[in-house]
Amino acid sequence: MPNDLIERFRNVATASVADAVDKIAGRTGYLDHEIKPRINDKRIVGPAVTVLEGPTDEFVPPQHALDAIDDAAPGSVIVIAISGETNVAVWGGLMTAGAVANKHEGAVLDGGVRDLVEIKRDFDFPIFARSVSPGTTLGRHKTLASGVAVPLGNVIVHPGDLIVGDPDGVVVVPHQHAQAVLDMAEEIDQREAEQTKLILDAGSLREGLAKYGRI
Repeated sequence: MPNDLIERFRNVATASVADAVDKIAGRTGYLDHEIKPRINDKRIVGPAVTVLEGPTDEFVPPQHALDAIDDAAPGSVIVIAISGETNVAVWGGLMTAGAVANKHEGAVLDGGVRDLVEIKRDFDFPIFARSVSPGTTLGRHKTLASGVAVPLGNVIVHPGDLIVGDPDGVVVVPHQHAQAVLDMAEEIDQREAEQTKLILDAGSLREGLAKYGRI
């Protein structure tokens, strides 16, 4: 995905991106509210590198995730989906160190994260996760695949989809619609700025709504 497009996405409201995905893609792009910032309030924008995990009783490392962290291009967002129990840590301090070493943008997890104090203190790396848990995946889950479409709640994330996240939440922008979504999101931001000015100048919310028809 072009760097200039990614940089433009850094300057539009996440809410505007979510609204644009609704209209352009014809489906919801924002993730469940439980998947939220766990380390800091940094904004992330980058292409998804996907990993799928599933239940097991084997004591095996999350190899697909470890390989993805080392092999993905700088600026990637590592996205881990997990079926079954989500109250287990699919990410921790060592994986964060690998992501920082490889200059990744952030991580989005349908499961838990652990080592929060260490991650905040040593890296301040942005992680959006469904839960916080000290529990290991060893003997509970294993990675099944990487580079495949994965479900995060009701949203399917494909490799290369653009991930936009901040304290408002996480939005998945289908890669084939990224330019159109960006153009619409920028237009929404501009119209909202004009609408806000009108409301303040007129001293009337109704007047702003009547002219722009947006709330």
